[in-house]
Amino acid sequence: MNILDESINGLRRRTPQMSAYRTFSTGQLRVLVVGVVVIVVALVFQPLPALLALNLVVTVIYFSATLYKFHLAWRSLLQPALIQVSDAEARAIPDSELPLYTILVPAYHEAPVIAQILAAINSLEYPPTRMEVKILLEEDDTETTMAAVQARSGSHVEIVSIPCGMPRTKPKACNYGLLLSQGELVTIFDAEDQPEPLQLRRAVAAFRRLAPSIVCLQCKLSYHNPTQNLITRWFTIEYGTWFSMLLPTLAEAGGPVPLGGTSMHIRRSVLTSVGAWDAHNVTEDADLGIRLNRLGYKTAVLDSTTYEEANSDFINWVKQRSRWYKGYLQTWLVHMRNPLELWSRLGPRGFMRFNLLLGATPVVALLNPLFWLLTVLWFSGKPPFIQTLFPAWLYFPGMFCMILGNFTVFYLGVITLRLTGYTNLLVAIVCSPIYWVMMSIAAVKAFIQLVLDPWFWEKTTHGLYQPRGSEVAGRSA
Repeated sequence: MNILDESINGLRRRTPQMSAYRTFSTGQLRVLVVGVVVIVVALVFQPLPALLALNLVVTVIYFSATLYKFHLAWRSLLQPALIQVSDAEARAIPDSELPLYTILVPAYHEAPVIAQILAAINSLEYPPTRMEVKILLEEDDTETTMAAVQARSGSHVEIVSIPCGMPRTKPKACNYGLLLSQGELVTIFDAEDQPEPLQLRRAVAAFRRLAPSIVCLQCKLSYHNPTQNLITRWFTIEYGTWFSMLLPTLAEAGGPVPLGGTSMHIRRSVLTSVGAWDAHNVTEDADLGIRLNRLGYKTAVLDSTTYEEANSDFINWVKQRSRWYKGYLQTWLVHMRNPLELWSRLGPRGFMRFNLLLGATPVVALLNPLFWLLTVLWFSGKPPFIQTLFPAWLYFPGMFCMILGNFTVFYLGVITLRLTGYTNLLVAIVCSPIYWVMMSIAAVKAFIQLVLDPWFWEKTTHGLYQPRGSEVAGRSA
């Protein structure tokens, strides 16, 4: 078997309809072309009815997304189900009964931080003889390779050199490492991660007592540099809301769960049976979570936190967020190639959740600037055409979305600060509209790249902030 070819084309070869190798299916292209033609013709011959119809469609998207976000927020306040494993229960499992654990560490140009993850892995309370650690490096990344060689300790850590080949993506690297590993359980850590020491043991204990249908455990993610600047403050609040409140609510409901790109623990047998990761999808984690749910498997959220480095640079942040949005769109297009089949697999509620999470999230971020501009124009000069575009039957639902949507975001932020203890970030919530503008910039970039360069993986630069030793120790405690 050609390992490189399998890591790139394995999923595409076995289930091509599940791969993002093609951005649009033939059917989707036809629908897109017909839709554009109809809209253009309508705008030319019947401009006002056409604009009202478009405004109605957009308002329905906003209205549905707002209600769903409010529903998730409401349910998350009812103490969502996090899987709890005490320290005593985690440590009670004899070493001889612990399964072999595969830890995949995909890294590219991470020389400044690769030693951090190796030190964090050495701090895990898991016997080295029951771990196999694969440091997955591109063969031309000599700097990271040299840094990893210097920092490596223990025979359970192997530095894997991945031959050059397109696409150069994280999922391709993970597939390559998976094919060289044997662990019963598999997880991924990024180069800057700081997982809490008992995380692997907690996952083993949780899998032992959970239903067999729960094959994946997503741990919570947070940041070790929340107060570095305003961007890291916003990012910390956003992650806290997602991983401590909304994601556990989604998992408890049994619907599709977009996984995080790190600290997701999964049974190897299931991972390989569903085709592992899609090498052509730039949010391979979200795609895998949807695919698992489509095939009847469930995910739960484990109450164990991995600390990462929050992006502190605007350009770096936009690169990362645009990749996430592009990957959401890729995942949405892949799984909507056969909407009826997806409906039958996920059920009506799961189908709705999928579309509102993966489809509506980048679309709303893209459309926001247009409606912000219309709002500014209205309050600055009240041009008649805006009133024409927003008759009462559209104006009031739009106003409802604005009031309820903004309230939900701000309220969730405040609740998140209380739950996570980051009450010193309150000022960042007041400044959130600036963060929303950043999201829209990233969404525009994502839509352009989806068409021009769908597989391109924009590298996130790490090592812009180095935590003090006391901070790392405090997070690990």
